[in-house]
Amino acid sequence: MDRTSTVFTSRWPLLLAAVFALCATGCSQQQGRDIARQFSDGKPDEFFQTSVDRMATLGMRDNLQSLYLLMSKLYLRNPNQWRQSGYPDAVTAARQIRQAIENRQPLPALGDRRDLAALSYSLSPDFRGDRVGAFIYAIGSMLVTAHGGRTQFYVTDSINPQFVSNAARNIEKATWLLSQRQDANGVLLLFSNEISEEGSNLSFAVEFGKIVARLDLLTQILDERYRRIGLNYAQSLLLMNFLPVQ
Repeated sequence: MDRTSTVFTSRWPLLLAAVFALCATGCSQQQGRDIARQFSDGKPDEFFQTSVDRMATLGMRDNLQSLYLLMSKLYLRNPNQWRQSGYPDAVTAARQIRQAIENRQPLPALGDRRDLAALSYSLSPDFRGDRVGAFIYAIGSMLVTAHGGRTQFYVTDSINPQFVSNAARNIEKATWLLSQRQDANGVLLLFSNEISEEGSNLSFAVEFGKIVARLDLLTQILDERYRRIGLNYAQSLLLMNFLPVQ
């Protein structure tokens, strides 16, 4: 073996180590830039949210968006309803319903009824007025109530998983009632899903299913979080560890 080969053979581990070091440095710098970008893209209030808080906030946002999409679809299928709202068009009527849900304001057509009471009344043959708006408002107010009256969540907030699960079951029942309730003449109170010889339109059931799925997922996450809190406390007692005070 000549001198050049000997020198190369003796130094190649050093060269390899240098290459790895450069790669590691590059990766660290890239990770640093990615973290900095995530911080810059985030909102200040996100610093006061746990991962579960953030998930609940995004879930509420998406559920309300699904609800508003359903409202638009129902107005298209039942154009006679927004005309009973007193507003000039469906867009204005939908905007008012949305504001009432998010600001927790009462809906004049429902009196003082909210969530479950409003939901039952909106699907009653005795109801007079914009049934689409009342139905969507009732579900929206029920969602907010089930989440403790909030649409955004932080470390100081708590959500009862049982109430969230109950809201999911109520939406399943409301979806079924929506497709079944009829007036005295046997006509559906509101037209939604359609299955006929010309084709099927199950978009309403699909969108309601998305809301239910998000609620069920949040319920499982909340159950696991509270289970872990209890388990950690039990472990601390078992190991006779003193609990931190700061």
